[in-house]
Amino acid sequence: MSTVRGVRERARIEVTAAIKDEARKQLAAEGAAKLSLRAVARELGMASSALYRYFPSRDELLTALIVDAYDAIGESAEAAHRAARAEAAPHLARWTAVARAVRAWALTHPHEYALIYGSPVPGYTAPQKTTGPAARVGFVLISVVDDAYREDGLAVPSLSRELRAESERMAAEFAPGLPPGAAVPLIAAWSQLFGLISFEVFGQFNRVVEARDQFFLAAVTDLARGVGLLGPRDVDRARFPGQSPGASRSSTG
Repeated sequence: MSTVRGVRERARIEVTAAIKDEARKQLAAEGAAKLSLRAVARELGMASSALYRYFPSRDELLTALIVDAYDAIGESAEAAHRAARAEAAPHLARWTAVARAVRAWALTHPHEYALIYGSPVPGYTAPQKTTGPAARVGFVLISVVDDAYREDGLAVPSLSRELRAESERMAAEFAPGLPPGAAVPLIAAWSQLFGLISFEVFGQFNRVVEARDQFFLAAVTDLARGVGLLGPRDVDRARFPGQSPGASRSSTG
């Protein structure tokens, strides 16, 4: 019985993957609003009733595609962070590595990116199960800043009086290891990162920004500095104010 069950599970996985692949083709051709289970079944040579055993409704299929997209972009961010950490890259470089990985995924998968960061699909409300996958990129960025804070690589921004309560709430809820002053600029940088990417993916930079790679790197570096991340030279300046790092080290050596 276990062998039969294993065969059935593999078959179900394969059919589910085929359904999702065809649905992604429809997203690219027609957009999420026109996604149709009947059209997917027709393209796969399945009866609609058979497809409903895998996805009972269009919304169930959309949710599966949304979770997959969030997980994929999150995995890209996490992989970039792991690699930068393994190389002991400066924290600012870790931030830009993550940002570049997120952008690269978006440019390679524009229709899936549009599904999760584009216009809402009429009549569809994302369920709670999408929340965790949607937060993965944000938590990677928090991890970069948290590492910097623990390793003296973060200049904590001053805490705005007007936003003190909100900063404290954000820090407690999303980044309990960080001081409240880091919370608001971090959330702002996260949203601005996706604003930059969305402008590029959806064509708003056409005939405006031509050196896209260089522009993006400069912009996300500014975001990192706004959060308080320090590059190697910034750390040296903080440790040896008013002196060249080399002179300070030699005088103390």
